[in-house]
Amino acid sequence: MSRTTATVAASLPDHWEELVTAALLGTDRRIPPGAAPGPQAPSDLLDGAAAATVRRRAGLRPARPAERLRPAPEDPRPPLPHAAARRLAALLADRPGASGGGRRGAAPDLMELLPQWLQAANSRGYAAPPQALPALLDAARGRTDLRPAALRFAGPRALWLARLNPDWRFALRAAPGGGPSAPDLRDPQGIRRLWQEGLFAERVTLLTALRSRDAAAARVLLEETWATERAEDRLMFLDSLRAGLGPDDETFLERALADRSRNVRATAAELLSALPASALAARMGVRAAACVAVDRTRDVPAIVVEAPHECDAAMERDGVTATAPAGRGERSWWLGQLVEAAPLGTWPGRLGGRTPEEIVALPVADGWQGELHAAWCRAAVRQRDAAWSRALLGEPSAPEAGGPGAVSLAERARLLATLDAGERAAWVAGFIETHGLSEAFQLLGVCAVPWAPPLGRAVVDALNIARDAGSYPWSFSGVMGLAERCLDPSEASRLDALLAIPDEPEDAAPGAASYWSEAFQRLVTTLRLRGAMLAELAPEEPAP
Repeated sequence: MSRTTATVAASLPDHWEELVTAALLGTDRRIPPGAAPGPQAPSDLLDGAAAATVRRRAGLRPARPAERLRPAPEDPRPPLPHAAARRLAALLADRPGASGGGRRGAAPDLMELLPQWLQAANSRGYAAPPQALPALLDAARGRTDLRPAALRFAGPRALWLARLNPDWRFALRAAPGGGPSAPDLRDPQGIRRLWQEGLFAERVTLLTALRSRDAAAARVLLEETWATERAEDRLMFLDSLRAGLGPDDETFLERALADRSRNVRATAAELLSALPASALAARMGVRAAACVAVDRTRDVPAIVVEAPHECDAAMERDGVTATAPAGRGERSWWLGQLVEAAPLGTWPGRLGGRTPEEIVALPVADGWQGELHAAWCRAAVRQRDAAWSRALLGEPSAPEAGGPGAVSLAERARLLATLDAGERAAWVAGFIETHGLSEAFQLLGVCAVPWAPPLGRAVVDALNIARDAGSYPWSFSGVMGLAERCLDPSEASRLDALLAIPDEPEDAAPGAASYWSEAFQRLVTTLRLRGAMLAELAPEEPAP
């Protein structure tokens, strides 16, 4: 701008703020500068704003050009079939209704099908369509449960986009390699540099990713800086060792038992007790075995318990917490911790060569059965011991709806998780056949998807029985939602007979019959939609 032009520009009045005020209030309430009242005032306002805008821009100096963006990385995976790409767009376009309650109607909930669609697409190794990435990232932003599968499917281009949009920065934290300085896991120097210089979140992500690929290398990296880490950081880093935990970790974990942080010591002891062959597990086994024995002098052999009378320093070093929670006796508290951490292989030899089923069936004297069996439940889950889990669960048809050690649905669910998928489904099916669906929701959550045929039939039969009995349909909405996502799609044709509206019993809830029919219609429609989704993900046949 020349000196003359700058002088002229500086001499002109700047009415920008007054023009903005007039635009906000309206020309009926505020007359723009230089305008007269009347119908011409709005046009004068726009003319004045245009002139002021040109004047303000004319005095600006051009900014330095920004560095040109590098192109997004290539995704080498094969593209989605066309039908599957259209389905993805429909799933991402679906949004939950504004109402938080009320009936859902017979239409499928597409957003609830998105996790399964992503899992299936990832299992087939497809790349996400570039045009779908913004909506996919938006969906993952709103639902944390979607993030692992969504980011895996979105691939490297999602991270490229996330660096440009602050709303998607979660992807940089959630995806391995998402941080701006995260190195290739095949780059030892880059790994070491990030471990030594990175932010805490970057180091946790690095350690977790490295642990899943090379457990020993991750442990060595942690050992190098262990002594200088903060206590809260040591706890988080130690927790990452759960993935790939094995005998090679024992030496490091034994040293962590002497850590100055009580929480770190407790976590190290828990990890060591999950290794039945570890020295800590052996020490705990000796302590626990000294407290539990079989009394053969009775008419019927029974387990007798002599709980510890003190918690000494050696027990505390091995992870036993000395102070009992409110309402718990100290001795039973110490006993439970010893039995929980002892190898389950301790007990057959200690209790007369009996199998887990025979041990669990023995009576326990003096009211110690609940404490002892609950500790065995926790040990079976921690050590992933299917034989003991099976014994503690008992028969699914048992009157108490569980084994002697499984005193809650949550404990039964954790025990079931140690069994293989087929056995797990068969046990839950037997439970439903005997006890119905009212207590089965938590157990169904640990069963593999799609449900095995016996489990699927048991759920549908129980729903049909509940409908015919005139039960309140709303109390089964959670199970119905699970069935929509977990039943095998091939079951859809078998359910057509359930779509008719049955006659309502006299004592049925008003409108229950139509609700049940609507719910079964939605179930059948959803199953057919899931079947179509899987078919669309099959590789396309090449054109002749």
